[in-house]
Amino acid sequence: MKGKTLFENFNPVSEKEWKQKIQYDLKGKDYNEEVVWNSPEGIKVKPFYHAEDLEHITVTSSHITSWNIGQAIYSGNAIMANEKALKYIAKGAEAIRFVIPTDVVDGATLLNNIDLNAVNVYFDMQFLSKDYITKTLDKVTDSKKIHFQIDPIGHLAKSGNWYESMPSDINLVNDLAALNIDNLLSVDVSLYQNAGADMVQQLADALSHANEYLNILQERGNLAKLKSVDFKVAVGGNYFFEIAKIKALRNLWNVLAQAYDIAVPCHIITQPSRRNKTIYDYNVNLLRTTTECMSAVLGGSDAVFNLNYNSEYKKDNDFAERIAFNQLILLKEESYFDKVENPAEGSYYIETISAQLAEKALILFKAIEKDGGFLKQLKNHTIQNRIADSAQKQQEKFNTKKTVLVGSNAYQNENDKMAQEIELYPFVKKNPRKTLITPIIEKRLAEELEQNRLSHE
Repeated sequence: MKGKTLFENFNPVSEKEWKQKIQYDLKGKDYNEEVVWNSPEGIKVKPFYHAEDLEHITVTSSHITSWNIGQAIYSGNAIMANEKALKYIAKGAEAIRFVIPTDVVDGATLLNNIDLNAVNVYFDMQFLSKDYITKTLDKVTDSKKIHFQIDPIGHLAKSGNWYESMPSDINLVNDLAALNIDNLLSVDVSLYQNAGADMVQQLADALSHANEYLNILQERGNLAKLKSVDFKVAVGGNYFFEIAKIKALRNLWNVLAQAYDIAVPCHIITQPSRRNKTIYDYNVNLLRTTTECMSAVLGGSDAVFNLNYNSEYKKDNDFAERIAFNQLILLKEESYFDKVENPAEGSYYIETISAQLAEKALILFKAIEKDGGFLKQLKNHTIQNRIADSAQKQQEKFNTKKTVLVGSNAYQNENDKMAQEIELYPFVKKNPRKTLITPIIEKRLAEELEQNRLSHE
């Protein structure tokens, strides 16, 4: 034993030998039927993975040394939002996302006394304004940590309309790009996940969505001025697949950037999905958001923002926000989720799934581009119909309990009464209006079931 490691005393076992052992233990049952399952993306998931699975996969490092604890703050009042941001920064927040409803909210006031060398700031603006951005930049000395998250295509997909018009919005993107802003563009991938897209669709749509911006900038000669792209991602409950999804997104972006011969990094911001959240047995949402934040970290997110466990039906409140924020603090400072760089790197299972997701997404991306690109497919409703088909399949699995949400479609607590607790309308809002395209609608799986339960309370 002296001078040898423990593993040198055991003969290596090949993938074939492992599979033969499993088939022997199955006693004649079919291997593929008994222990291999199909994901919604058409990926066959094996009962074990082996080093041999990585022989034809290039494992790439995400180069993430740390992740930021984020806190989102609604900013209807600039002074109050700034005070709240400073309070959370003192508690350990490393990234602040200001949700800004109108251009009346002063950007400089929001940033008052925030050390931009230590804290990343995201301006989630519900409007599109060059003047607002330039005025804000005129009042700060270092803008590198400010992410303006401009995404008119995402606004079109979500609302069905441009902010003003297609020519106006695209011209404004180029005008802003010409200002050499460090962190300007954003791609809202969370919309697709929350609306029911499977992971391949999310990745392909994200890539094609981003590609529209690259084309827009290239046509005006502004591509060289692009310095970074933000991806806003929603993370669902399929723990290992979500880790693989985030890794695949970063790798796919690198492939796209190389195709344009640009060395532009992507910045991934993650938040738990709304699709699997429930209003009944709402405390289970704490478990869901915890595992989803874990997936976000292990997948290589740059910043992670949490959701309040009761955010679907209750207004923001100090208790729920404190719990959500402390979940991230516990992950980083007590569970040591910041001590290992790229912890999922080299995992046979995750790397294999990530490669398969990326491969399938790349095929779909090429099909979208061959058909005219993301905007064209939005206009002819191909994107919407594809997401709707996926959402319907997910809904059927939930309705038949093949997909289980504890406390909702299984293990219900019949004593739960929620009618008097609801402060926010938790279901899809029907707001008939004239739109250029059919918008992509976010919807939770449990909505119909919850509406039925509420009606019988």
